Amino acid sequence: MQDTEQDMQKMEYRLLDKINSPADIKGFSIAELGELCSEIRSYILECCSISPGHLASSLGAVELIVGMHYVFDAPEDKLVFDVGHQAYAHKILTGRRELFRKIRMREGISGFPKMSESEYDAFGVGHSSTAVSAAVGMAEASRLLGLDNKVVALVGDGALSGGLAFEGLNNAGESNTDILVILNDNNQSIDGNRGALHNHLLKVTTSSSYNRMKAQVWDRLGESRVRRALQIWTRSLKSWFVKQSRGDIFESLGFRYFGPIDGNDISLVVDTLEKLKRLHGPRLLHCVTVKGRGFAPAEADPVTWHAPGRFNPVTGEREKHSYSRNRYQDVFGEVLLELARNDSKVVGVTPAMCTGCGMTALSKELPAQFFDVGIEEEHAVTFSAGMAASGLKVFCNIYSTFSQRAYDQIIHDLALQRLPVVLCFDRAGLVGEDGATHQGLYDMAAYRSIPGMVIAVPRDELQLKQMMYTAYRYAKSPFIIRYPRGMGEGTDWRDLPFSELPVGKADVMKKGRSVAVIAAGPLSYRALEAAAEFGDEVGVYCFHFIKPLDEGLLAEIATSYGTILTVEDGCLKGGLYGAVAEYLAEIRFRGVLEGAGVPDEFPEQDSQTAQRAQYGIDAMGIRKRLKKFLEKKK
Repeated sequence: MQDTEQDMQKMEYRLLDKINSPADIKGFSIAELGELCSEIRSYILECCSISPGHLASSLGAVELIVGMHYVFDAPEDKLVFDVGHQAYAHKILTGRRELFRKIRMREGISGFPKMSESEYDAFGVGHSSTAVSAAVGMAEASRLLGLDNKVVALVGDGALSGGLAFEGLNNAGESNTDILVILNDNNQSIDGNRGALHNHLLKVTTSSSYNRMKAQVWDRLGESRVRRALQIWTRSLKSWFVKQSRGDIFESLGFRYFGPIDGNDISLVVDTLEKLKRLHGPRLLHCVTVKGRGFAPAEADPVTWHAPGRFNPVTGEREKHSYSRNRYQDVFGEVLLELARNDSKVVGVTPAMCTGCGMTALSKELPAQFFDVGIEEEHAVTFSAGMAASGLKVFCNIYSTFSQRAYDQIIHDLALQRLPVVLCFDRAGLVGEDGATHQGLYDMAAYRSIPGMVIAVPRDELQLKQMMYTAYRYAKSPFIIRYPRGMGEGTDWRDLPFSELPVGKADVMKKGRSVAVIAAGPLSYRALEAAAEFGDEVGVYCFHFIKPLDEGLLAEIATSYGTILTVEDGCLKGGLYGAVAEYLAEIRFRGVLEGAGVPDEFPEQDSQTAQRAQYGIDAMGIRKRLKKFLEKKK
């Protein structure tokens, strides 16, 4: 990889090196735009090979973004992106070419569009399905303010499965909002797309009648001039066949539908956008693109190359990782499969994160017990509630940051009805380079106030296994299990039998006499490492249930220690610190209470290691706090 870094610094680009804003491409010919697209792809590959990011989506959207900036006049015209996985070419064209070399790093730029980063980022994004609603709001604001600008939303086909996208489309159509939605249809989100809308779009782009006629005509014409001339005619023919098969789904929502077109043909993209720019009202352009376009490994395996890590941009060889410990997501996947093998009523539900959450094995071995509902967190929760109400034992896995989208469903459809769905929140806590939009910091604070809710924070792989079994056996209410991104502690777990844990009971890991550290989950190990230096002065307690809280042990700690430090991988306000502070206030604790965790701010992108050090929740940070406490006592 070192050779790749050196080669990257030497690369020169005939066109791209001269571009500092979208205005610099306005005079380009179509041929030059095609060359620019190739250069942008090469630049994305080289930069992301060193600073890993979301690769395949952005490779597939290059022509669409170049075309958008060529035809429209940002930042006066508002270009809104959905999710941001596909927006790398946009960042490169808008004055951030050099900063892109350190994308998703502390000194670099965000991996997603971010309003505070550039005037060209019309709206900050990170979670799916928001672009249409935001764009409708911008278009209506422009109308009220008397502005003569255009608003364009670039939406991936996977994002359209989200309910918010449909709400935006519905509102735009009813209001006759002047907006252009570009649907980037590449048959992929992170995993393969799911759902009726995906199947509908697939029918649109694979009309058998159209493709059969096209093949017959093309075989007879060969490479003649007539064949090239007929390409124009076939576009009209395809539109006619598509109109018969698409069921007018977008037009029924009030949109004028155009397409599908080849979204990787820069000439066609520019020509179509020029024409649509002159129209008014709600329009939708359906573009078919190839995820990973221009890089053979990514085209062949878009799931792996969605976010491949470091790689060689010439050979496609990915940096190999030999893990000495299991990732939490893999432990979850194996345990879920074992539970499902033993009980046909056990099912797994994911909103489009099958690979990321570890459900791939379940989906292959027991497909009837696996449900990928698409990018629909709200539906995933209520869907799970419906199955639980009918007697199934449901494990619904949602990344912590995305669970926020289903907050009402978790309260209204699960907790209020006391349905025993197991909500597994992957990527809880600080998540690293994905930055502020993806931090899983708020789940404990958000759900701790909900009556009857259980919130568990396993400290290692074995405890995750036993928590899952405990939740499987628990039938009183929803049961949340939150666990971090990345590696476990290396504990043995596969060969040990299932064992039910007492709900609401904490563990004494080490007794002390002066300072007590109350840690949530895996951070209890960091607290043990920190406490080792201070002998019997420091006690360590693992509170692996945030709710119900072990008030008996907490009362004992309050009477035994004058100083208490809570440590958590989450926001301090409302989390473990909040729970402990509330109880200690009730019993009138007169000692010192402090909390280590994330304060009232949104953490920016950096490595997980650096973020944990920044907020003092690694062993060194905890050790510094303990040393300070003990020095004051002398």
